[in-house]
Amino acid sequence: MAKRVFIIVLDSFGVGAMPDAAAFGDDGANTLRSCFNTGKLCVPNMQSLGLFNIEGVSVGEKTSAPKGAYLRISERSKGKDTTTGHWEIAGITSKKPFPTFPEGFPKEVIEKFSSATGRGVLCNKPYSGTKVIADYGEEHIRTGDLIVYTSADSVFQIAAHESVVPVETLYEYCRKAREILTGDYAVGRVIARPFEGEHPFTRTPRRHDFSLVPPKNTMLDYISQQGLDVIGIGKIYDIFAGKGLTKYVRDIGNFCDMNETSRMQSIPFNGLCFTNLVDFDMTYGHRRDPEGYAQALNEFDVWLGGFLDKMQREDVLIITADHGCDPCHSGTDHTREYIPVMICGQQIKPGDLGTRTCFGDIGATVLELFGVSGELDGTGFANNLLT
Repeated sequence: MAKRVFIIVLDSFGVGAMPDAAAFGDDGANTLRSCFNTGKLCVPNMQSLGLFNIEGVSVGEKTSAPKGAYLRISERSKGKDTTTGHWEIAGITSKKPFPTFPEGFPKEVIEKFSSATGRGVLCNKPYSGTKVIADYGEEHIRTGDLIVYTSADSVFQIAAHESVVPVETLYEYCRKAREILTGDYAVGRVIARPFEGEHPFTRTPRRHDFSLVPPKNTMLDYISQQGLDVIGIGKIYDIFAGKGLTKYVRDIGNFCDMNETSRMQSIPFNGLCFTNLVDFDMTYGHRRDPEGYAQALNEFDVWLGGFLDKMQREDVLIITADHGCDPCHSGTDHTREYIPVMICGQQIKPGDLGTRTCFGDIGATVLELFGVSGELDGTGFANNLLT
């Protein structure tokens, strides 16, 4: 049995196209391969845990003596976004994808939002987050109208200059949008995107996501209901709308979120620490920067070496992902890929666990490691892990 479980999600680090990838426009996508092909990938710690031994991985040098259990998992949900992936990891399979709006949001949605905020709307189409403030920022400052845009993800994003719309007011506008966006318009996330300065403008770190509340209990709920700690680091609070968490630190980027995870490792707690590292996806995957992605993986791997050295006897570490975002694929969207899973700890038996077919197997396994009961979409495999 485990006393502490650390799950670290390398946001978008897929390891190859799923069998149905073509239906999502993602045939041939492979985030790991694209990073490896830069010639700059150097991840000896993940390699030692079995990253390149995972079934279907055809790049990198396999290790003959892996230090962890390793496998890949395909997604059962009908989607390839952050919310869907994390919810499935935690035990909720989404039978239909969250809605997306490639032509922008319908007139009735925009009219309701404008009426609720008392402000006009600019843009209303899919757009890059940095380009949209470059193209619409000055008009926003002049008119006070809000910049509303979306992406290939299921998101309703509101950008505003902090001198025009104070951050707390922007957050209130997001709450109003969250109330409007229900039913057929129930996007996975409403996102506040504050920016500052003069053209070219700069986005501030005060972004905030307003997610749908998970429709049923997840692994987080079952663990916290047993009086155990459930700590969210990075985007976890936003993805689960805080449901099931006992403590959290909101997203402040990979470097700070890794440091927060190290800090949690250094203090006594009993339960789950669940970390999302978003920069892989947001900064490198969507912006199609394979060299930057590879370097970010290298930086994580250096940090991982120190984390592994400090693991306690009853600690279990699970490194995984939530979808792909191949930085060499066409467009800027996520990609439908298998996720890697590497599991280690003094109680964990190293070896190949093949391929599984539901991200929720991770959540079910975590419950088994804690001896906690709960009804999740997924099948645990702790009996294949423990020595």
